[in-house]
Amino acid sequence: MGVDYYKVLQVDRSTKDDDLKKAYRKPAMKRHPDKNPNNKKDAEAKFKTISEAYDVCVLVG
Repeated sequence: MGVDYYKVLQVDRSTKDDDLKKAYRKPAMKRHPDKNPNNKKDAEAKFKTISEAYDVCVLVG
């Protein structure tokens, strides 16, 4: 079973692009590796998942 990207961004499948962008920005800023130098490896993994979720949701939406 794959990742539910909408769940990653905590949005509905009907969410429009502008709201997807808002839903992406907050966790992306929080999890960005540059903002988490003490836990960079974990931050990179989470940031990658969040970014991937945004890309997929925008393409599908």
